[in-house]
Amino acid sequence: MSKVKVKKQSTFIDMTAMSDVTVLLLTFFMLTSTFIGKEPIQVTTPSSVSEIKIPESNLLTILVDKEGKLFLSLDFQQEQVIETLRSVGNDYGYTFTPKQEDSFKKLKSFGVPIATMGTFLDMPTEKQDEYMRDIANPRVGIPTDSVAVKDDAGKEVSKDNEFKRWVRYATQIRDDARKYDSDLPELQLAIKADKETNYPVIKKVMDDLRSPELRKNRYLLITNLKTASSD
Repeated sequence: MSKVKVKKQSTFIDMTAMSDVTVLLLTFFMLTSTFIGKEPIQVTTPSSVSEIKIPESNLLTILVDKEGKLFLSLDFQQEQVIETLRSVGNDYGYTFTPKQEDSFKKLKSFGVPIATMGTFLDMPTEKQDEYMRDIANPRVGIPTDSVAVKDDAGKEVSKDNEFKRWVRYATQIRDDARKYDSDLPELQLAIKADKETNYPVIKKVMDDLRSPELRKNRYLLITNLKTASSD
């Protein structure tokens, strides 16, 4: 008896449904992803086993590079950020134009003395980035000691720790706003330092935060999650 020949069937698979699912997943991840803000310096943080997540907003971040220079990131309501700039500027006799204030509120982070802030804010964005990457420039980094600073006109600015003023005004303005809006979360402080930064530099930042003017004894330390390969 002859064998019955089975008619070959097409193996075509309709991938339309799979394509639809792929597009939906891509759209979901694009809309829900949080992009890391641009930072003026490259900071390689130390590793730790802590899995506490850093909040994405309502945060004042203190960036410390391996040379010990300080930068700040103010991530809270823009009108409060502008008020912080005005308050620090007023203490040193500086005012800023609406255009400069608009430039300031768009900054992801900054690190220049208040004496040169106006000139810095007048620069295009790419020039601002280039300026802050020049770590050898003595006018890069927020002053943390009582050393006289001269502005672009040669005027000597009051000797003071500008870093503490930025933190004091930012937290004070936020606390004042919370009195009228109880839903506003408290402004949190975070330190993000390079793993090669000398300990005395970090200690001074912590001492400044704990000083009688600030009394900030609670702050976050930003690190990388330690894995088995990190050992």
